[in-house]
Amino acid sequence: MRITGDHTGLAIEGRLDVRSAADARALLHAAVDGGEGDLVLDLARLEFWDATGLGVIMGTHRRAGRVGRRLVLREVPGQLQRLLVATRLHRILAVEDTVQDPCGTTLPALG
Repeated sequence: MRITGDHTGLAIEGRLDVRSAADARALLHAAVDGGEGDLVLDLARLEFWDATGLGVIMGTHRRAGRVGRRLVLREVPGQLQRLLVATRLHRILAVEDTVQDPCGTTLPALG
């Protein structure tokens, strides 16, 4: 997993799972604490997230809310969008933009 960016926008690449969760949590929470306004997470290159990774995203969302910020997920891959819908987290998280799923169809933006 690799996270790049600053306190207003970050890109996550690779896998957000149990092995990378602690490092990701520390970086995301530092970004929340060090900035103002929306914190945008670009997930276009995120290959996979497990329940632990999704928990990191939800924890970051809650932390952002506590300090008056909003976490915004951008370019969520189709497979991960379907997981957000299945868990109904698309109703809680701010999700922007449309993406192509592996079958080539465009999925509507959530949120």
